[in-house]
Amino acid sequence: MKIAVIGAGWAGLSAALGLQRQGHHAVVFEAARIPGGRARSLHSPRLNATIDNGQHILLGAYTETLALMRQLNLPIESRLLRLGLNLQAADGSFRLRAPVLPAPWHLLAGMVGMRGLSLPGRFRLVALIHRLKKQRWQLPDSLTVEQWLTQGHQSIHAMRCFWTPLCLAALNTPIDQASAQLLANVLRDSLGARRADSDMLLPRVDLSELWPAQAARQLDIRYGHAIRHLNTCSTHIAVDNDPFDAVVVATSAHSAARLLRQGTPTPAGNEYLARLAAFRYTSIATISLKLQHAWNLPCPMLMLYDYPDKRQFGQWLFDRSRIAARGSALQDASLSIVISNAGALGSHTRDEIVTGALQQIREQTRRFKPMPKVLGHELIVEKRATFAAVPNLKRPGNATPWPRVWAAGDWTDTGYPAVLEGAVRSGKRAAELIAACR
Repeated sequence: MKIAVIGAGWAGLSAALGLQRQGHHAVVFEAARIPGGRARSLHSPRLNATIDNGQHILLGAYTETLALMRQLNLPIESRLLRLGLNLQAADGSFRLRAPVLPAPWHLLAGMVGMRGLSLPGRFRLVALIHRLKKQRWQLPDSLTVEQWLTQGHQSIHAMRCFWTPLCLAALNTPIDQASAQLLANVLRDSLGARRADSDMLLPRVDLSELWPAQAARQLDIRYGHAIRHLNTCSTHIAVDNDPFDAVVVATSAHSAARLLRQGTPTPAGNEYLARLAAFRYTSIATISLKLQHAWNLPCPMLMLYDYPDKRQFGQWLFDRSRIAARGSALQDASLSIVISNAGALGSHTRDEIVTGALQQIREQTRRFKPMPKVLGHELIVEKRATFAAVPNLKRPGNATPWPRVWAAGDWTDTGYPAVLEGAVRSGKRAAELIAACR
């Protein structure tokens, strides 16, 4: 079959590769000039360098992403820096480092040696995770992360130094609003699985080169083509008047709704569109700093405590020169500061945000040698980076009520929050469903 895939993000590329492996001719339409969607690289004129539009953390549990990279014959070890479970606060007040032991002993040993929580606090944390495992990682759909933690007798300090950073990194949603079940799913596949599944994987090359560019070389992609019209006919579907046997809408949820509204109104179609309309979105900001020379922090990834009243919004600090592969465009001396749930930045200027981040880093890294001189900075804000991962959210499936129309994206019902692995799984699932309907 000739199948259109709208969008060359991680979901669209995953779907197109799956369709191609089944012997179909997938034609990918991408409005931009580069693949990767919301996880791509770009050129920064301010820094005169290639940077990512956001710093991403992958997990060892991202089995489909890793399998896709292997199918593309990409050397994972040289493209992803594998860290064990290693969470450290920049100011040294908290540390969780799991040793290389079989699961679950690696996690238990890490908890025993944890710095920054009292012995009773560590016991309550281990007990909460153990109780969640006995519940088969199932929680009430209406429960927020904060409510779950309160029920589990987690202290305000434990929430501040462990649970809040973890929740923001995984769900990009504050703990008082975030779905406890979605966080439980992440914990199930990482802390509750094999030791390697809890490893953190940091891209050593720019995001486009991680795998999307290699996938794009194997696909028929029409760049610079934003699809405007979908029209379902009795024998085919017209994509901007070009006939196809089927289409996979692999855009953002907002753009998908715009296209799908063109279908014939039906009760099922109205329900699908209502689910798309129910999404709220949260932003992520990334500050890239170009340094005079490499800082060489002892850990390539450090937690930051945010203080919004002081205009200090960062939650994670990445030493790019420690992460990047030798010869990579990202190997230049640089730092990345990630600000999740970044809606509060809207009332501040770019200079205020960057000045606050610099002060935040200097205050919380006093135990290290001073940060090298900053030669330039870039601030990128993805205003609709993820959907808000709130309780009772009814997400659409890959199958739509419209004939010959399928959907793929991290916003579909993957069981994961809006993470890269969810996008890859959704694309693969869409391709499998199309194959099953032949």
